[in-house]
Amino acid sequence: MGSLSKAGAALAGLREELGGEVFAPGDAGYDEARAVFNAMIDRRPAVIAQCADAADVVRTVRFARDLDLPVAVRGGGHGVVGNALGDGAVVVDLRRMHGVSVDPEARTVRVEGGATTSHLDRACQAYGLATPGAPDSAAGVAGFVLGGGTGWLDRAFGLAVDGMRGVELVTADAERIRVGPEAHPELFWALHGGGGTFGVATALTLDLHELPEFAAALLLYRPEHGPEVVRAFREAIETGPDRLSGALLYLTGPPGSAYGELVCGALVTYAGGGRTLRELAAPLLALPVAGELPYADALGVFDTPPGLRSLSSAECLIGLPDDLVDVYCSLGARMPVPTGTRHLLFPQGGAVAAGPHDYPLPFRDAPWVAHPSARWADPAGDERALAWVREVRSGVAPWTTGDVPLDLIGDEGAERLRAGLGVGNMLRLEKVKRAYDPDNVFRFHHGIRPL
Repeated sequence: MGSLSKAGAALAGLREELGGEVFAPGDAGYDEARAVFNAMIDRRPAVIAQCADAADVVRTVRFARDLDLPVAVRGGGHGVVGNALGDGAVVVDLRRMHGVSVDPEARTVRVEGGATTSHLDRACQAYGLATPGAPDSAAGVAGFVLGGGTGWLDRAFGLAVDGMRGVELVTADAERIRVGPEAHPELFWALHGGGGTFGVATALTLDLHELPEFAAALLLYRPEHGPEVVRAFREAIETGPDRLSGALLYLTGPPGSAYGELVCGALVTYAGGGRTLRELAAPLLALPVAGELPYADALGVFDTPPGLRSLSSAECLIGLPDDLVDVYCSLGARMPVPTGTRHLLFPQGGAVAAGPHDYPLPFRDAPWVAHPSARWADPAGDERALAWVREVRSGVAPWTTGDVPLDLIGDEGAERLRAGLGVGNMLRLEKVKRAYDPDNVFRFHHGIRPL
């Protein structure tokens, strides 16, 4: 049987076996199935399998192995950097698998591989429980957690991956395994930051924390007040409790606002009640606030609408001295507007720095992180947006630790990958890769190669 007829027969068999749907080039619905949030990404996979359950994932990986095709994994979220797809690859699309099961007695939650932060939060809020989640409600939980995970609850409870109890994984050999501290311990270690390069995470089990209240407010200021705002936010964070968090940001102001296109903002979040938040934010409230968004609207600022072009990067910082404050604000003043771009600066410390240091997550010791996140609609704006992201990185370079939160960047090459995982961890990660994926079937996430 020729290779084409073999592939055709195998595809027909996959269509028949799968509980979900299968799309190949030329099928109605193929272009919709391969679309991601980032309009810059235009990849053409060989097959997209929208899996209904873990058995479908096994069938799809086995299909890919039989045809010697690489596998890309699409979780529930954006696929902003395009690693959820691959030209000529078989895509395991988990978005139909978005169940969330809370065990309030054990204070754990089981999250399927296609669930988003919105799915997770809605399920946990009913019990007054929470686990650190992504700032964007549409972000996929599995990709976020396995890459480390940074958000508004980190300073209170640690990185999202710190609370991972176990992973249900389909390996490159199309085997279903359970991974935890006692079962496959080296693989469990690697999954703390190593991302989706070792297999398909069909479900995660995460610890939950009591969180009966959570408050947030986005305070908006005219851009000329930026240095005062940054210093006041820095003071609040450095003198306040670990339950206080948030971010500084420059953004395009609301349409028709009286304070112009460019706005300086301080998102203040507190793992507790609103009254305490306002007490802790007193230094910021003493400044001339030009506008304020309440809880729900404040968090929604970080949701990424589909169809925009996108590029993000990040640099970990040794601190936030006054010289860096001035540089950050000057870079904000040069941000492309009006666009969906965000010029972010957020604190770590607290439970992030106090967390386990054995995992391949060297960025946890950085007290601050700069995160330029460009979002724009017109392809004519590509050069301007890309140049600004590069300018931010070079501008803050004198204050960087050299570490990188890989969750927040695109494909920036092998050197940045090593910086994100820790140079000393790479050999160990490559040995794990060799043990579980020696043929590099899962090659689109983080790019760790088998030793």
